[in-house]
Amino acid sequence: MKLEQAAKQLEALGNPTRLNLYRILVRAGAAGRPVGTLQESLGIAASTLSHHLHRLILTGLVSQERQATTLICRANYPVMNDLIGFLADECCADAACNRSASDAAA
Repeated sequence: MKLEQAAKQLEALGNPTRLNLYRILVRAGAAGRPVGTLQESLGIAASTLSHHLHRLILTGLVSQERQATTLICRANYPVMNDLIGFLADECCADAACNRSASDAAA
């Protein structure tokens, strides 16, 4: 994953309403949630929900599928896992350098 893509995804999740929305979709699993149910859960106007969903869709974190007259929203788990992996990939990579520096100082 590229730094720019991760930054856009994290920026989209940086809004409390979008983060709450995303967490609802992650909890929903592969079945996702209808837009109407999301609106009821969040207690926000349809236009506001549409705006927040659009931001999450643009970054690939959420997908939508029309089933007859219902619009189903789902968390895109592979994209979520890529973002989590990007954040954790180099966890403690420089720890050996920091440990060597502190050992040398002692």
